[in-house]
Amino acid sequence: MAEGGDAATVAHEAGNAVQETPKAEPEKAAAPAEPAPPAEPAEPTVRTIVLTGHGGYDKLSVQQKPQPKAGKGEVLVRVKAAGLNFSELMVRQGLHDRMTKPPVVLGMEAAGVIEELGEDVSGLEVGQNVICLAQTGMWREIVAVPATNVFIMPEEMSYEEGAAIPLSYLTAYFMLFDFGNLRPGKSLLVHIAAGGVGWAATQLAKTVDNVTIFGTASASKHDAIKENGVDHPIDYRTRDYAEEIKNISPKGVDVVLDPLGGADTSKGLQLLRPMGKIVTYGSANMVKGENRNLMKMAKTLWQSTSVSPVSLVKTNKAIAGFQLAHLTGEIELVRSAFQDILNMYKDGKIKPRIDSVWAFEQVAEAMQQMNERRNIGKVILSPEKEPTKPAEGDAAPTSPLKKKKPSLFRRLSKRASRSKDEGEKKDEVKQTEEKVDEAVKQEEAPTEPAAQEEKKDEAPAEEPEKIEVAVENPAETDDAKAAAADVVPDDKPVENEEKADGDASQEAN
Repeated sequence: MAEGGDAATVAHEAGNAVQETPKAEPEKAAAPAEPAPPAEPAEPTVRTIVLTGHGGYDKLSVQQKPQPKAGKGEVLVRVKAAGLNFSELMVRQGLHDRMTKPPVVLGMEAAGVIEELGEDVSGLEVGQNVICLAQTGMWREIVAVPATNVFIMPEEMSYEEGAAIPLSYLTAYFMLFDFGNLRPGKSLLVHIAAGGVGWAATQLAKTVDNVTIFGTASASKHDAIKENGVDHPIDYRTRDYAEEIKNISPKGVDVVLDPLGGADTSKGLQLLRPMGKIVTYGSANMVKGENRNLMKMAKTLWQSTSVSPVSLVKTNKAIAGFQLAHLTGEIELVRSAFQDILNMYKDGKIKPRIDSVWAFEQVAEAMQQMNERRNIGKVILSPEKEPTKPAEGDAAPTSPLKKKKPSLFRRLSKRASRSKDEGEKKDEVKQTEEKVDEAVKQEEAPTEPAAQEEKKDEAPAEEPEKIEVAVENPAETDDAKAAAADVVPDDKPVENEEKADGDASQEAN
C-alpha cells in the first residue's frame, strides 16, 4: 500500500511536470511590408544663362536651374525675348559698379507672357503680354518679377521690341528730358548713335521741334542713323568729331550724352555752349577686347576729367551722371516715364530697331556682336530660338569657340628657339662647305698617269654630299632657310602681329 501510494504520488507529480512544460508556439507569418511612400515629383527646372565668373565669353553657360515661384506681390512670366546691354559686358569683365559675385544670372529687361499671379497682385491677368524690368535675373525661360516692374505691352508690339525698349529708352528719356531739359531749337551730340541708347535718344530728341543732332558712328552705319534722325553723322574713326562739330556749329552744342568716359568726357565738356549740359552714363572706353584690360582701364581713369564747381560757375556749364540701375527706389518715377514712352510707341513717334536675335546658347556671339560695335540697334536673346551656324564668310567667334592667340612671351620664346635652330643650321652649312672645298681641291690636284689609267677602269664615284650642298646653299633666301629649319613663316614677324593687334583694337572701338 505504501509503495502503491508512493507510485501514485510520483505519477501525479510527473503529470503535473508535463503539464507545466511550456508548449512551443507556432511561428507567426511575417507582416506584409508597408508600401514605399510615393516619390516626390522632380522640381521643375528652366534653362538659364549663368555667369560663372569674371572674364571672357567662356564664363557664360546655359544651365538648368530650379524654376522660380511667384511670391507675394510677384508675377510669373514666361520669357519670349530678353535684352542685351553694354553694362552686361562690363559686369562679365568685372568692371561694373553693381557687380554681383558669380555665379549669377544677368539680364535686366525681358518681354513675355504671364503664367501665374502671386498673392496680392491686381490689375494683371494670366495670358497677358508684358514687359519686365529687374536689377538682374532676366536671362531665364521663366522669371518671377515684382508686379510693380511689369507693364502691359501694346497689342501691335512684338516680344523683341518689348525687350528692346525698357533700358535704352528709359535711359535716353531721363537724360534728355530730366537732366538735359531738351527744348526746341537746341542741339545735341549722341555718341554711338547706332547703339541701343543712341538709337533711342535720336528718336526721342526728334519728338522735340527743331533739334539739331550730331551723331558718331562708323561710316558704314551713316545711312541708317541719318534715316533714324541724325542730321550730321560723323565717322569717329577717321575724323575728330569735336573739330567737325565746331566747323558746323562754332559755339558747340547744348547737350552731350557721353557713354565713353576718359578723354571723351573732357572733349564733350569743351564742346558745350554756355548753359550746356553733359550727361555721362558709362565708361565704354574701358572695354577693349574680350577680357578686362588693365592698361585700358588705367588710361581711361587717368584721362577722366576732374572739374571744380568754380570752373562750372565761370563757364555756365553743368555735368550730370545717370544710371537706371540706381533708381530702384523711385519706381513711381520710372513707371510714369515708361508709360509716356509706351504712349509714344502707340502714336508712332518711336520704334526700336532690332539688330539681331540670338539663342541662349549663342550669348557669347551676341556679346561679341556688341563688343565689336557691329550692331545697329538692339541685340536680343531668345530662349525659344534654335542656335544657328554662322554664315560662310562671317567672322569666327572668339573664346570659347576660337583658340586664343599665344601670349607675347610664348611668341618671343618660339622666335628665340627658331633663331637657335637657324644658327645651328648655318653652322652645319658652313662645315659642309668646308668639306666640299677640300674635296674640290683634292679633285683638281694633278695625279700620276698610271693612277689616272686605273681610275678610268673604275666606276665613277657618287657625290651625294655635293648635291645636298647645292640645295642648302647659303645664298638662299631667308624664307628658304626658315623652311629648311622647319620654321612656320607665320610666326616670324612678331612686330607685324603686334601692329595688327593695335589696328584691330582701334577698329573695335
